Parts: sequence; C-alpha cells; structure tokens
Amino acid sequence: MTSKMNRRRFLATSAMGATALGLTAKKISAANDPKPAYDSANDKITIGMIATGARAVDLINAIKDCNGTEIVALCDAYKGRVERALERIGGRVKDYNNYRKIIDMKDIDMVVISSPDHLHARHVIDAMDAGKHVYIEKPLTYSVAEGIEIIKAARRNKVAVQVGSTGVSSPLSAKAREIVASGKLGQITMVRAYNNRNSAEGAWIYPIPPDATKETVNWEMFLGSAPKRPFNLERFFRWRCYKDYSGGITTDLFVHLCNSINYIMGVEMCKAVTGMGGLYRWKESREVPDTINASLEYPEGFMVNISSTFNNQKGTGSGLSIHGTEGTLEFGGGKLTFTPEIIHEDNGWVVRSWPSKLEKAYYDNPENKFREQPWTRPPRALEGGEVWESEGIDATTLHFQEIFDAIRNGTPTKEDAVVGHHAAACAHMVNMSIEQGRMVYWDKDKDLVKK
Repeated sequence: MTSKMNRRRFLATSAMGATALGLTAKKISAANDPKPAYDSANDKITIGMIATGARAVDLINAIKDCNGTEIVALCDAYKGRVERALERIGGRVKDYNNYRKIIDMKDIDMVVISSPDHLHARHVIDAMDAGKHVYIEKPLTYSVAEGIEIIKAARRNKVAVQVGSTGVSSPLSAKAREIVASGKLGQITMVRAYNNRNSAEGAWIYPIPPDATKETVNWEMFLGSAPKRPFNLERFFRWRCYKDYSGGITTDLFVHLCNSINYIMGVEMCKAVTGMGGLYRWKESREVPDTINASLEYPEGFMVNISSTFNNQKGTGSGLSIHGTEGTLEFGGGKLTFTPEIIHEDNGWVVRSWPSKLEKAYYDNPENKFREQPWTRPPRALEGGEVWESEGIDATTLHFQEIFDAIRNGTPTKEDAVVGHHAAACAHMVNMSIEQGRMVYWDKDKDLVKK
C-alpha cells in the first residue's frame, strides 16, 4: 500500500484578475507499508494505553492498521471510556485501572499516552524508567522545564519516543521539506500559519456523558499533581479550557504548527517569541484565551506569524504558507501548492514625475531591467507552479509505524524527546509572553527560556 500524490492542474487568477497561473504537478509516493509481514511471534509489540478518550480512538485505529502489534492493557479515569475502548479493541485487552500497573507489566513493550497535558511528564518519565518505549500525544510537556527531564529519562533508559504531532509524517510535509532544502523558494523570511474554529466543540466545550458521576469518574486520578479542587465535571471533560491542566490554544494547536515549521524548515528552535491573546466569546467554563496572535523569530533569519481564533472559521480553518523571494509554498485543503514568485517592478508612478526627456530615456534604455510601461503587460500563463495531494495511508498510521520500526530496528523517529520538547517550548513561550506582557527569549546553551 502506498501513499500517492496525484497530478493536478487548475486555473487561478491574480488579485488584479489579469494573470492566469497554469500549475503543473509531479507524481510522488510514500513507500511505507503499515502492514509488513513478520516471521516470528517474537516480533509482536505489546502495547498499553494510558487514557482512552476521544483522541485515543484514532490512535487505536492506527495501531490496528500496523501488523505485529497488540493492545493488551488500558486505563482511564472515566469508566465509560474504558468500557468503549474494551469493546473497540477486543482480544485479550484488560482494564488495569491504574497507569502504574500497566508500566510495571513485564510483557508490555510500549505505552501510548493521551492523558491531559499536566500528567504527561509524570506518565512519560515513569514509563521510560520502567523500560517502556513511549508514544505520547502532543504537547510533550505542560511546562518547559519538564522537557529537559524527559530528554534525560529517554537517554538514560535508551528507549524510543515518538510525540504525536503526526503532520510531520505526511508525504506533503516531506515534499515541503525537500523543496525548502533545495533552495527553490529563494531566501525565506516569513512563514504564516493559522488554525481557526467557530463552534463550541472547536472551543473544547464538549458534551458531558449523562452517566458521569463521582462513582464513574476517578477525580483524584485526573488531578494528579494539579491543585486540589472539588469534584467538577466541566474541568474533567473540558480540561483544555483550564490553566491547571492545559496551555489552551498554544499547546493544543500551535504546537502542531511549530513542529511542522521546525521540520519543514530544517531548524531546531526559535530564539524569541512575543504574543497577545484575549478571551472574547467563550467566557463560560473557561480560563484560557479564545484568540491569540504570536510572532516567533528564528536565528536562521526568518520570522513566523501564528494566529488562532475560535470566533471565525474561513475556508479550511487551518493553513501554513512559506514565503520566499522565488516562490511560495502553501498547505491548505489537504494540498501542497508551489507558486513561483513573479516580480513586476512598476516604477511608472515615480518616473512620471521626472522631466519628460528623463522619463523617455528611462524607458528607452535597454539596460534598464524594469523598463516596461506601467500596466501594459498582457495577461500570460506563468509556468512552474505545482500542486500535490496526498492519498493512501494516513499520517497517524505512518507516525506509529515509524516508532514500531524504531523499537524493532533501532531507527530514529522524526519527533523524539528533543524535537517534541522544542515544539512544546515554542507554545509555552507564547503563553509566557501573553501572561508577562513582554518578549521572551530562548537560552540555547541551557535549552531553557531566559528569565
């Protein structure tokens, strides 16, 4: 089974409605197969699931698409999710009611963690210290400092780690990385990214199951090291809305964008961040902003603008574009588009103020590169544009297959503890800038935010 990019051709017009862009495409494929044949039962990777909420449903389906794997254990703080996960997984999977029991099992090779953000570091470090390989949903951390401790734990235990921002495993991201590295875009100075929503569900105001009570919800398991508070179903099921458990927009959405930007641009970490955010609409059952704008500066010589609002959704609701002197790459609508930069210098409005003989001489001079009369160029096709669209294996399955290969063969993962730490840190720095009302800086020598 392969993931292919289809040849596409479409017609678009410029903002002036004068120039037709003829875009051609090349075929590209990802040769990864999530279901290779394994010769021995010893190749089977056994898995424990720590938390089985809504995102875990996608993770379970992706694991099932990979041969040589079996989910044998799970736990969750809400009994209803446990019941549904047992039904969905089947086989010999059992509920162990506690993550410690799972990581202490001798026959568990790997754990998949999709618990709330504030529990990530504890679950990840404990699992690695128990010798387990780890797939951890984004963000890797609840705070910057936790990333350093997780990296140390991964290195001392020599285990494989994959953080679950799956976009980097998409063939579209691989193609974008290749194009950027080739220099085809020229000098890149700006990257723009956004993720917008306009619904209660998009703002994490999720429905609460009618059977949720103190008898079916383990409140103490959910709280972990968070501040002790009275039992509250809104906090439990809508935890991304509260600072005790989540960074909100930045750690749920920006972390994906930051990780993809770092990967595609071939860079490690930004050097400075400034952000602004506000809570304008979803004020009930919420503490974190519903609208954020942020700017990130990278030492390689480019800037990133990232924004998100939960009050308006235009088009696909999300996108990423990379702007260079020779062309632009754009993600949107499940496609990657390259558009060459066609520069039209129009100095007519300037030289018309010169003496007549100088204006005439300007246009008559054959050495003048931009000597055309203003607005006289006829519409023409611009060659060199390309469009790719992915189909076949989804990125989540490819992301899992990569860590399964790492466990069996010692191969690297795209989003190990260091990469996940940096992606999460970008998001944390945005929140720090908003809360402190200042620009924050990255201390590369210590790999921490400068105070």
